[in-house]
Amino acid sequence: MKRLLLYLLLVSTISVASVAQTPVSSNISAANALAKRVVPNYAPHIHFQEIPNCSTDSFFIYWQDNSLYIKGNNVNAMAVGLNYYLKNSCWANVSWYRNEGVKVPEKMPVLQQSIGLKARCNERFFLNYCTFGYTMPWWDWNDWQWFIDWMALNGINMPLAITGQEAIWYNVWKKFGLNDEQIRSFFTGPAYLPWHRMANIDRWEGPLPMHWMNTQLALQKKIVAREKELGMKPILPAFAGHVPQALTKLFPKAKIHSLGEWGDFSEQYQSYFLDPFDSLFKPIQKAYLAEQTRLLGTSHIYGADPFNEVTPPSWEPQYLASVANTIYKSMLQTDSKAEWLQMSWIFYYNRKQWTDERIKAFLTAVPQGKMTLLDYYCDNTEIWKFTDAFYGQPYIWCYLGNFGGNTMMQGNLKEVEERMENTFQKGGENMKGVGATLEGFGVNPIMYEYVLNKAWSNGPVNVQNWVNNWAKTRYGQPNADVEKAWNILLQTAYAERAGLGRATLTNARPALTGHNTWTTNPVINYSNKDLLQAWNLLLQAPVNNQTPAVYLYDVVNTGRQVLGNYFAVLRDKFTAAYEQHNAVAVHEYGQQMLQLLSDLDTLLATNQNFLLGSWIADAEKMAASPNEKQYYAEDAKRILTVWGQPGKHLTDYANRAWAGLMQTYYRQRWKLFVENIEKSMQQNQAFNQEAFNQTLTRFEENWVKSNQKFNDKPMGNTIEISKQLYAKYAPMILSEK
Repeated sequence: MKRLLLYLLLVSTISVASVAQTPVSSNISAANALAKRVVPNYAPHIHFQEIPNCSTDSFFIYWQDNSLYIKGNNVNAMAVGLNYYLKNSCWANVSWYRNEGVKVPEKMPVLQQSIGLKARCNERFFLNYCTFGYTMPWWDWNDWQWFIDWMALNGINMPLAITGQEAIWYNVWKKFGLNDEQIRSFFTGPAYLPWHRMANIDRWEGPLPMHWMNTQLALQKKIVAREKELGMKPILPAFAGHVPQALTKLFPKAKIHSLGEWGDFSEQYQSYFLDPFDSLFKPIQKAYLAEQTRLLGTSHIYGADPFNEVTPPSWEPQYLASVANTIYKSMLQTDSKAEWLQMSWIFYYNRKQWTDERIKAFLTAVPQGKMTLLDYYCDNTEIWKFTDAFYGQPYIWCYLGNFGGNTMMQGNLKEVEERMENTFQKGGENMKGVGATLEGFGVNPIMYEYVLNKAWSNGPVNVQNWVNNWAKTRYGQPNADVEKAWNILLQTAYAERAGLGRATLTNARPALTGHNTWTTNPVINYSNKDLLQAWNLLLQAPVNNQTPAVYLYDVVNTGRQVLGNYFAVLRDKFTAAYEQHNAVAVHEYGQQMLQLLSDLDTLLATNQNFLLGSWIADAEKMAASPNEKQYYAEDAKRILTVWGQPGKHLTDYANRAWAGLMQTYYRQRWKLFVENIEKSMQQNQAFNQEAFNQTLTRFEENWVKSNQKFNDKPMGNTIEISKQLYAKYAPMILSEK
């Protein structure tokens, strides 16, 4: 650290005048444009300079002549330097949501002390195939432009870039003889494309409109160009063997096999896999990479993930090794510099079958250094620890933290710090970077900014101090109550490891006990009274027109979690009354449950990022016709609720506590439940959960297909409504033992 500072101080002695005479590089031009987009009023007083001959990502910032100077070895490092200033001098948090933006002081603060930092790793990955279905399917260029800037500011230089690939595949499959109907019917609906791309499902919600494919390809061209401009290497896809079933009719001798059932879908939606040893494999790979490169260029790093959550044709180690070697060689025929990026989720998901011998055979079949593994779910299982650090292949430590875009406050900050620091120190020289593989944005941005910030640490990070600084940036200035609130959150919600299938009970399919399906586990290991105190402390801080939008988001998010947790208490009281045959108490608690759900919807409706209507409106904007508008709206609603076929395995996997969804979907399910329970008591009959589940299935499917309209703009004052609900529910929550 000290050596870096001394070096950078020496470099910075170049006079401003001489720098001004030097032609502006592409790095500096891109950094200037970034500053104008993010902090336009500050941009004239921010000057970027390059650090020459520096292979380690580094930045140095200093104040001179009433201006901020940011030196970096590339534009990505410059962006991190800018963000460092915003967080530590302006107390400003740049949100990943465009509508929250960033709030900075009117007068540009003076940088009190020069600072230089270097990255502990030069590779910083972000995104997950699933994020393109749970968060991004309806994004336009304005959303993407803001988000790409956010990625740059947080040092991400290896973003997954898979938008628009269907248009490329359309051209490729045409060359291999398939017609328009066969190709578009092979694809799924827009929100489900991630699972099609991973060879989990075909045809579901298809055929995919041609207008969608064309507009998404145009969007992808902008995405990739901007990511490259900001010093990133977009991870584009390669062919991993997934083919249309219709190909079997044109090539009857080709070795094409079904990959079997996935997600409880019917046989007609199964995906098909072309054996890499088949003579057709390499021509398809060559055609795809050539077409993709023609349209988008290349960073020479390709994502390919065969056998994700499905069974390969053979488990023989030699077969798996041959598959890996063949896929890699097929990339080389088009790109001699090709490197393969592979997610290691498959080794975690099916650990029983992916034995050490099989993993080693698969990984070592690719030349050393030419396959990089994403250690995908390190917040749960660090695969590098039981694979001899991936048998020498480069790997990236990744935090997942969110499944399905679920809205559950959770994530163990201190455990993440310990695991990351341990990996930096003991993970081997082939540990090349850090990343985040979130399935959806969810409600825990603190976790992802922490992980990305860790890449620029000098060693162990004091989590307590880091959270105190985070509190300042979320509120826009130091405030004792806000800091106390975040310290409570650190000891409660952010001392809980994130998990699969999480939700408050409000979002679960109703039942007298438990949570009915595996996708909505509401268990918490902290006292809701403590979380209530954090909510109250957030509400003590003065709010005005200068209060950042991210702070109001935190108020809604914390209140939402508090009320959602309390709902489980009411349900248990409802059940106890039922078991005691107390019809009066059953009715009373039933009405309290339904009222809480309505109150929760009112709170959620105050914030743009908790609106179902916003999600649907964005989907409908993609349409080129009234029929497409209905198609996209239904697709958008289904992914959040029923997910797949009615009443199947994945129901509520992508559940969200959103206004509109809370009132018309979750509340209506609980209303049906309360009414059904009361009716069974009146008729002196036992409640039939199985029959009721069938009633729910019919309701859920009808809801998806309905034409109900939802507000896509926030309603009500966040602080006023929060204070009203706190006053109403705090005595109830505090009275619980």
